[in-house]
This record gives sequence, structure tokens and C-alpha cells, in this order.
Amino acid sequence: MSTKNTGISKVVLRRRRERIFAVISLVVIVVAWIIGGLRTASNVWPAIEAALPSANHFEHINPVLFVGYTDESNTDLQGYVAISQAKGYGGPLTLAVAVDSEGTVLGMAIADHKETPSWVKKVMAARFMETLMTKPYTDPFQLGQDVDGVTGATYTTRAMAEATLKGSQAVAAFLGFPVEQPAPPKIMFGIPEITLIVLYAAGYLSQQKKFQYKKQLRWVTLLIGMIVLGFIYNKPLTLSMFNQALLGFWPQWQTNLYWFLLIGGILFVFTVDNKNPYCEFFCPFGAAQECMGVIGGAKNRSPGRKAREFFKWVHRVLLWVAIIIALVFRNPGISSYEIFGTLFKLVGNNLQFILLGLVLIVSLFVKRPWCNYLCPLHPVEEFIRVIRRWIKELWTNRKTKANA
Repeated sequence: MSTKNTGISKVVLRRRRERIFAVISLVVIVVAWIIGGLRTASNVWPAIEAALPSANHFEHINPVLFVGYTDESNTDLQGYVAISQAKGYGGPLTLAVAVDSEGTVLGMAIADHKETPSWVKKVMAARFMETLMTKPYTDPFQLGQDVDGVTGATYTTRAMAEATLKGSQAVAAFLGFPVEQPAPPKIMFGIPEITLIVLYAAGYLSQQKKFQYKKQLRWVTLLIGMIVLGFIYNKPLTLSMFNQALLGFWPQWQTNLYWFLLIGGILFVFTVDNKNPYCEFFCPFGAAQECMGVIGGAKNRSPGRKAREFFKWVHRVLLWVAIIIALVFRNPGISSYEIFGTLFKLVGNNLQFILLGLVLIVSLFVKRPWCNYLCPLHPVEEFIRVIRRWIKELWTNRKTKANA
């Protein structure tokens, strides 16, 4: 057998192995999604009791409304508790909201959420919930108006405020008070969205064959992505965004245009042009690694073939396990192991800070070590390429047979 034929057979075997893994991955992901759906009926009683701790007995009025008393004789009313929900960054956020007989908020507790744990911890540490207490149901509960948010956790705090408003209004409506219907959400289109569109346009321009300043433009887009999308707004692409899409936790488009532009734009360009504009041109963490590489003179230090193959499959399995955990527990951010927030907002646990330090040090000598060996988005890119190539081959073969 010739060397050429041997090379072709290896390519065919490699593609077949990757497609088998892709099919198995899809099947397991579907099973995990189903299991997660069966687990969603969470017990809200602990949250109800935490929202109104002065009550020892609760009467069930309807599926989302409870009345709390000090005893089973129902003579000493302590307040009402409504179960309400709003969309956070990772998906639905459910609160138990305690309200008095005048429609004033007494307390609240989280019954369920899909947010990244570190961000919820930050909101709780800032005592954000306490700022919502004693507010009447007639208040707007709007960030920047009558509610102060928590820096770096805008989506989570907005969801908590909205859920609290819904809960207080549910109680007010039950008590017969007039409840004004909330105004439709305003479309939020600002600097992050404009920056993203400009970066997409710059990435497209640099891909043109006649464009002579691709390297210079790429550095401009990388620095803009790192500064604006990273340090200023902390809006990098994360695994939790893909998990959101898989779980069906699509955010409200009016207030989350950035999410749709980022995910939709990448998938569109990837599908049409087979290129990843984000990772190559404006990934904030990728830019940070390349800046460290300029300082240390980093080079492409590729390991041997066997080691490279080993790291590639470890990379894929790590992503696969992270997605399965997120689907089973119906929480997009629960299995996120990225260290973007650790760099750009200094939020994370000790392990994440240690890992960040190691990655930045290695980046001095090796180009983009995180992107090449640990970033969960790289296997997602490979998976899309495998499926895209497979579909393209099937379509080509079908056309060939039809024309034969």
C-alpha cells in the first residue's frame, strides 16, 4: 500500500472515529436533558419558610400563593408568600417573596436559580435582597431608578428585582388592590452591542484576500475585545451561554441583544464561512494570553503527536462532562470551569485564581495555552466542524448519485 493511500485511510478512520464520538455525545446529551427535565420539580418549601420565618404554618391558596400564620388555628396572620420567576443571566430565577397585607415586601428567598454560583454569592454578599425589603408593590423595582444593582451582576440583580415585583403584585392582586400592568421592556442597545458589531465587521474585512493589514487589524480587534468586552463590561463568550441555548433558557431579547448577537453571529459565520471570528479576532482572554506572549516571547510549542491526541480527547471529554452536568442539574453555569471572570472581575475561588496564575505564566512561553488545551469553546468549534463536514459530504454524495 502506498504512503498516499495509507495517509488517506488514516484520515478516513479519524473522521469515522470523530463522527462516532459526535453521535454518542449527542445521544448522551439528549438523555441528560431528559433526566434534567424530570428533576425540575424542586421543593419550594424551604424557600417559603425562609422568606417568612415568623410563620409556623402555611395555608396553600393556589399553586403559587401561600398564607402564613403563627399556628394552625389561622388566627395570627404573618403575611403572604408568592412564588415568582424572572429570567436571569443563566435562565429562570425563582423567588419566594413574602408580602404583608398592605402589599409591602417583608422578605424573600431563592427557591431555584440557573446563575453562576460565584455571581449569586457576590449578590448575596452585597446584601442586595435587603434593599428590596419594605418596598411597596407600586414601586417600579427598576435598576437605576429605585433599585441599585450590584456591579458585574446586572442580569442576576435585575431578575431578583423583577421576580420580587411580580411576587408583590401577585399578593396585591389577590388582596384586591389595583395592580398596574408593567410596561414592555425597553430595548437595550449600547456600547457592548455596538462594539460587537464593529468587531464582526473588522473580522470580515481582515478575511478579504486584498486586505493588506490583517495582522495590524487583528491586534486592534484583540485589544478592543480585551479592554471593552473583557475588563470594562466582562462579556466574554462562555460555556454557560451554550448551555443556556441547549436548555432552552433563551433570555429576553429586548434586554439581551448582546447574547443573541454573540451566539447568533458566531454560529452564522461558522456555518457559512467555516471560520471562528470570535476566538481569532476578539476573544478577551485570548488577547490577554497573546499580550503575555509578546512580553515573554511565546512560541507555538506543540507536543508530540501522541501527546497532542491525548490532550485533544481530554479536552473534549472535559467539555462533554461539563455539559452533561449542566443539563442534568438544569443550571448552565454550575459546571463552568472558565477563568474569564477571575481575570476581568477578580471573582472566583482559590483554585480558579491559582489556575489563572499558572495560565498567565505559561502564556509567557507558550502561545494561548488555555485556548489550545483547556478552553471549552475549542471542542465546541471542532464538533460544529465535524457535523458541518459530515452534512456537506452527505449532501454532495446525494447530488452525485442524483446526477449519475
